[in-house]
Amino acid sequence: MRAICCYAFALLQTTGVSESGGAFGGGVLELLERSSLLSQAVLVILALFSIASWAVILLKLRQFRRVAVQTARFSDVFRRSNKFSEVQTACKSLAHSPLAGVFQAGYVELNAQLRQGGQAGGQTGRPVLRSFDALDRALLRASSMEVAKLERRVGFLATTASLTPFIGLFGTVWGIMNAFAGIGAAGTTSLTVVAPGIAEALIATAAGLFAAIPAVYFYNYLTQRLKEIASTMDDFAMEFLNITERNFS
Repeated sequence: MRAICCYAFALLQTTGVSESGGAFGGGVLELLERSSLLSQAVLVILALFSIASWAVILLKLRQFRRVAVQTARFSDVFRRSNKFSEVQTACKSLAHSPLAGVFQAGYVELNAQLRQGGQAGGQTGRPVLRSFDALDRALLRASSMEVAKLERRVGFLATTASLTPFIGLFGTVWGIMNAFAGIGAAGTTSLTVVAPGIAEALIATAAGLFAAIPAVYFYNYLTQRLKEIASTMDDFAMEFLNITERNFS
């Protein structure tokens, strides 16, 4: 627990709190040692939220970078190929692209309908797609599944952004209550008596903001990227349907 608290206070050095502030009764680490167990618990919780949110941020940034690269490659393969079977073969090496997942769902549905149509109509004539609505639903379902995969863990950033400021505020309120209790016990309002307690209380607010601000920024950034990817999948589904209609209607 002490190691995590030290991590939280190390992060707070960026807020301008000095370790050598003798007028405030010591530095950040000394304030940590003097703080109550509840204040330390608040800082531990905030540190855990901060560590977890940064882990999610780095994980999702890496995932989205890989998605962007493989989606660009898949789009190039799809537009250069003359047959869906060639694209299907390329999907194995581009599994991280959501377009590959949408294409595979459409390809499976397309083959299933063409086989049923061939059995119903014999070997004569051109293969005809039985239901474009069913193909559209298959593509839509695949798009929803791909978006759900990309959205995984992003909601934790929203939780961190909304919750950690209140946890920090709780720690501040509790610290100020203790500070006023100390003032009453000392019977003086001297700055040397008041300042350490107030500084200890405000550290919790700073820690809460430190955890919340990156979470807010990257949640909005990742959400915007998700919207762009979803729009790309919608465009691809329409292109897939258009090609299918031209060739199997």
